[in-house]
Amino acid sequence: MISEGQIVLFRFPQTDQDEGKLRPALVLRKLPGKFDDWLICMISSQLHQAIPTLDEVIYLEESDFNQSGLKQSSLIRVTRLAVVSEEILLGTLGDIDVNRLIKIKTNLAKWLQNSF
Repeated sequence: MISEGQIVLFRFPQTDQDEGKLRPALVLRKLPGKFDDWLICMISSQLHQAIPTLDEVIYLEESDFNQSGLKQSSLIRVTRLAVVSEEILLGTLGDIDVNRLIKIKTNLAKWLQNSF
């Protein structure tokens, strides 16, 4: 069963809709309604692509890194979003600290509201 804050595996599509590669993604929230759809965001090892005050980097030395299941310091790309059915998620790696999840959701909400 999927839950908010989990890191899952997903074949994240490219922005031109070409098939993407299998990569980790952060589960942000279940969509309302009767379907089992979830809002997720992409995770990348390309730390140089970070957008300051919006994206989140989880570093090897941070307290919640080990529970994340990630292999190296990684960038949670807050604006690289997808809505997917739980059934196409390919497994879970781990999860992030609830405070980090709250920060990510807050940054996304501020960006959507043009508060940055």
